[in-house]
Amino acid sequence: MHTVKHNYTTLPESIRCTGSIHYRELRFSRAMVFAINEINNSSELLPGITLGYQIHDSCASVPVAVQVTFQLINGLHPLFDTGEKCSQSGIVTAVVGESGSTPSISMSRIVGSFGIPQVSHFATCACLSDKQQYPTFFRTIPSDQFQADALAKLVKHFGWTWIGAVRSDSDYGNNGMASFLRAARKEGICVEYSESFYRTHPHSRIQRVADVIRRSTAMVVVAFVASGDMKILLEELARKPSPPRQWIGSESWVTDPEMLKFTFCAGTIGFAIERSVIPGLRDFLLDLSPAKVAGSSMLTEFWEDAFNCRLGKIPGTGERVCDGTEDIQNLQNPYTDTSQLRITNMVYKAVYAIAHAIHNVVCQERNSTIQCDRFIKTEPVQVLGQLKRVNFTRNGYQVSFDANGDPLATYELVNWQRNENGDIYFVTVGHYDASLPAGQEFHMSRNLTWAKGSTQVPVSVCSESCPPGTRKVLQKGKPICCYDCIPCAEGEFSNITDSSDCFPCPEEFWPNAERNLCLRKPVEFLSFHEVLGIILATFSVGGACLAIVTATVFFRHRTSAIVRANNSELSFLLLFSLTLCFLCSLTFIGRPSEWSCMLRHTAFGITFVLCISCVLGKTIVVLMAFRATLPGSNVMKWFGPAQQRMTVVFFTFVQALICTLWLVLKPPFPIKNLTTYKERIILECALGSAIGFWAVLGYIGLLAVLCFVLAVLARKLPDNFNEAKLITFSMLIFCAVWITFIPAYVSSPGKFTVAVEIFAILASSFGLVLCIFAPKCFIILFRPEKNTKKHLMSKNS
Repeated sequence: MHTVKHNYTTLPESIRCTGSIHYRELRFSRAMVFAINEINNSSELLPGITLGYQIHDSCASVPVAVQVTFQLINGLHPLFDTGEKCSQSGIVTAVVGESGSTPSISMSRIVGSFGIPQVSHFATCACLSDKQQYPTFFRTIPSDQFQADALAKLVKHFGWTWIGAVRSDSDYGNNGMASFLRAARKEGICVEYSESFYRTHPHSRIQRVADVIRRSTAMVVVAFVASGDMKILLEELARKPSPPRQWIGSESWVTDPEMLKFTFCAGTIGFAIERSVIPGLRDFLLDLSPAKVAGSSMLTEFWEDAFNCRLGKIPGTGERVCDGTEDIQNLQNPYTDTSQLRITNMVYKAVYAIAHAIHNVVCQERNSTIQCDRFIKTEPVQVLGQLKRVNFTRNGYQVSFDANGDPLATYELVNWQRNENGDIYFVTVGHYDASLPAGQEFHMSRNLTWAKGSTQVPVSVCSESCPPGTRKVLQKGKPICCYDCIPCAEGEFSNITDSSDCFPCPEEFWPNAERNLCLRKPVEFLSFHEVLGIILATFSVGGACLAIVTATVFFRHRTSAIVRANNSELSFLLLFSLTLCFLCSLTFIGRPSEWSCMLRHTAFGITFVLCISCVLGKTIVVLMAFRATLPGSNVMKWFGPAQQRMTVVFFTFVQALICTLWLVLKPPFPIKNLTTYKERIILECALGSAIGFWAVLGYIGLLAVLCFVLAVLARKLPDNFNEAKLITFSMLIFCAVWITFIPAYVSSPGKFTVAVEIFAILASSFGLVLCIFAPKCFIILFRPEKNTKKHLMSKNS
C-alpha cells in the first residue's frame, strides 16, 4: 500500500495498492463472479432477477477497507456503470468479505450501523461472534475458537507439552492465539515463548522472532499467522539454517500453495477448511483472453504479472508486449490451481447464502412456480433477517448459521508431504468435527510425515515423562511442564505416568522395588520349614528323647543304689516334666492361632513350675536327709514321700491358678505385627495381659531362686555323691539363662522373639538334664563299681 505525507496545503492523493497481485485472492473474487453468474442464469434461485456487484481490492489494509465501505454505503462508485438499468441502482443489499479479520471488524462496525449484512469467507476471529458488537456479521468459515480448541487437542494428541507460539500482531493472530493458549492450558500444555509480528514491522522485529525460534528448545511451533505475515517470517528463517522444527499451522497459511516453496517446512500439519469441488469453476477461471482481460484493470494486472508482458501499453526496459500467444491453460500458479478449493468454496457459499436470503424476501411460490418481484424495494434489514434463517445445500455442502452467525465447524487435518519427485504437496490425513461428542471429534485416516521426512512422532517436552514409581517436582521458576522426577518415598507408590504425588500403600501392602505397584506384604513367623525352625525343633525333639532315654536308664536300674539314693519318684517326675518342657517349645513354632497362643505360654509356665518343683523337692530332701542323721532328729517324718508329692502339687497348682486367671481375664491372642518391619507382616502372639505373662515368669523365677539358695546351702554336706552340688550348677545355669532372656526377649524383633524364648526353654531344660542326670547315668552305665551303697555312704576325704 502506497501512502504520502500530508502537508495540509493540498488535497492528499488517494491511498493505492503497491506490489504484485495476490493470485489466491484474485481467485476468490473470480469465484464470486462465477457464483453470481450461476445465480443470474438459474431458473430456481431468483428467477428473472439479475444480481449486480462491485469488487474492490482492500490490499489487506484497514484504511482502504474503511474507505471502500463508506463508498459502498454512500452509493455506487461514479465510475461504475454497467449500461444496464437496475431496479435499485446505488443500494447495497449485502457485502461479501473481507478476507482478513481486522479489516472485517472495521467494516462490520460501519455496515452494522446501517443494518447491512456482511458475510465473510475468511475472517475467523472469534471476537466477530459477539452479536452485541457485530450484529450484522456472518461467515461461512468456522470461528477461530473451534480451530484453537482443535489445535490444542491435536498438540495434546501427539504428546507435545513444550511448544513455541508465533502469531500475527492483528485481531486474527492475537485473538486466535489467546483462544489457543487458553485451550492449551486446560490440556496441560506449556508455552516456551509467544512472539507476535506483523508484515509492516521493521525487519529487526522479524529477525528477533526468527532468532527466538532458532534458539528455543521447543521442537513444535504453533503459528497462528496470516498468510502474508507467514511468508515474511519463513523468508527470514530461510536466510540462516535453523534446527528442524515441527510446524503446526492455522488455516490461513497451511493450505496456501505459495508456502510450499519453503521446503524446510516439510512435515507441517494444521487444520484447513474442507476441500471441495465447484463444477465449472476451473473452466470459468481459464476463460480469459487479452480481449476480456483488457476490460478490467484487476485482470489486466494479473495478465501482465503472470506472463511478464505489457497489455496495450508501451513496454518498459526489458519488457515485451503481450502478443496474444499467451496461453493461460498452461499457466501454473495459485489462480489456476483448483485442486485445493477450500476458502474459494467459502466465497461461493457466501454469495449463495445472500442470494437465498434475497430470494426469500422477493420471491414466493405460487401454483408450483416461483414468482419474484424485481421492482420490490428490498431493505438490507430484510435480507439480514432472512440470512439468519437460511438453510440449504449446494453441491453437497450444507450452508446455515447459528445464533452467532457462525457455520458448523468441520476441518481437515492437512500434512505437507513429499511425492516421488521430491515436491511438497497437501495431503488430507484426518478430520475434525466440533459437532461430535467430546473425545470423538478427532479422526485420523492415514499416516503422517513429520519434520525432516521422519515417520516417528517428534518429541517436544521440557522434561521427560516421570515413569510410574516416581512423582513430579516442579523446577523453581519454570512452567509446570518443567519438573524433576523424584522416586516415591518408602512405603509409597505411583502407578501412572507423570504422577504429581505418591500414595501410601494399604496397611497390609508394600510397594515393589520399582514402587509402581503395591504387593501384599509377606507374612513371617517361625516356621517348621525354615532353617531356624528346623534346628530348634530338632533340639526340642532331641531333648525330649534324651529325657526319655534317661528315664529308661533310670527305670532299668531303679533298684541300683544311685537311683534309690536320689529319690527315684521325684527323679521320674522331673524327667517327665523335662520331657514336657522340651516338647512345649514346639508349640512356639508354626503359624500362630488362638489356641496355640494360649497353649504355648500356659504349657510352658506349668511344665516349668512342675520341673522346678521337683528340683526343689529333691533339694529339700537332701537337706532333710542330712538333718535326719543327727541324734534325736525326726525331721524326715515331716517331709516324707506324701509331703514331697504335696509340695510339688501345691507349687504347680499355684502356677495353674495364675495361668487360669490369665486365660480367663485377658488371654494371649494372635496378631499381625505391622510396626516392627515396614515391608513384611510378623505373625505373633500378643501377651494379652503383660501382668499375666510376667507373673508366670516371676513365679518360675521365685521358685528357681529358692531352689538355688537351698542347693547352695546343701552343697557342702558330707557325702560321696551329694546331689545338691548338681542341683546348684543346674539352677545356676537355669537362672543365668532366664536372667539374660529378659533383655534379649524385649529387644529381639519379630520371629526372633519367639526364637529367643524357645532357646531359653531348651537351654534351661538341657541344663537341668545334663547337670542333674548326666553324672548319674555316667556312673550307672560306665562306672557300675561306684553304684553301691557302700561307695555312696563313704565320706569325702
